Amino acid sequence: MLITIVQHAPRWVWFVLAALLALGVSQSFSRRVSVQRATLLPIALAAVSSYGVVMTFAQAWLALAAWATGIAAALALTIVLEVWRGVTWSARDERLVVPGSWVPMLLIVARFAVKFGVGASLALGPSLAHDPGFGAAVGLVYGSFSGVFLGRGLAMWQVARQGSQTTRLVAPPHPLPE
Repeated sequence: MLITIVQHAPRWVWFVLAALLALGVSQSFSRRVSVQRATLLPIALAAVSSYGVVMTFAQAWLALAAWATGIAAALALTIVLEVWRGVTWSARDERLVVPGSWVPMLLIVARFAVKFGVGASLALGPSLAHDPGFGAAVGLVYGSFSGVFLGRGLAMWQVARQGSQTTRLVAPPHPLPE
């Protein structure tokens, strides 16, 4: 049955997977990232995730409440565990220096697999869109992924904020006259 599902998936799904895999591989290398990109992307992904939950499930309020619960729990967990430590601020470039990690790849692939599985489940059993338990479970999982990505963005924003404040305190506001 799994082979049949994979064979009948739209072609564009595999292009999306390829792009996500490329993104995941790029995350394995150290890189410099703007604060805007590091913080706005998780917010945009969370917005798209919430939209997907609302548009998919008949009892959107329940799925959305579970989604918000997932965000809150994952966000709190990422903060408590400090899972995104290692990010530093480059005052010279005014960018974040993000160490390479395979964790984003793992999260990206897991998120894709869950989304694919939910899509296949809904295609095989459209009545699941009206099942409050299924909607709440999916909302919770989608929210958890969003919470992890938001936690990463928040950690990066905090590093940038602290780094730029330190830079302002250390560097004179204007060049000193000679």
